[in-house]
Amino acid sequence: VQLQASGGGLVQAGGSLRLSCVASGRTFSNYHMGWFRQTPGKAREFVMRIGRNSGSTYYADSVKGRFTISRDNAKSTVYLQMNSLRPEDTATYYCAADGPPYTINSNYRNPDGYDYWGQGTQVTVSS
Repeated sequence: VQLQASGGGLVQAGGSLRLSCVASGRTFSNYHMGWFRQTPGKAREFVMRIGRNSGSTYYADSVKGRFTISRDNAKSTVYLQMNSLRPEDTATYYCAADGPPYTINSNYRNPDGYDYWGQGTQVTVSS
């Protein structure tokens, strides 16, 4: 599956952005979807994950209450709504797809648990 992320940009602290990730090439509803982020010199960090049919969502503690993940299977798109942004949210954000055989529940925060990755979109939050 090919993933194309978009929606990044420059925003002031306290502002909002919505990232989108469009999938193509495979049946989107067969994939659990995740968002990760990475800053230079650091490991890729789990942000959020949503189940194939939006039945379950998982959050990193750092974004709980501020970020929301959703998906539209009819549009083969997963979204990351980011509110109350902070300078420490500055990173390149990546969407990722976990397809069959699916990663075990204990591994969903690990980038190795995902099979396909988008190209990344830069989010910069100014103070």
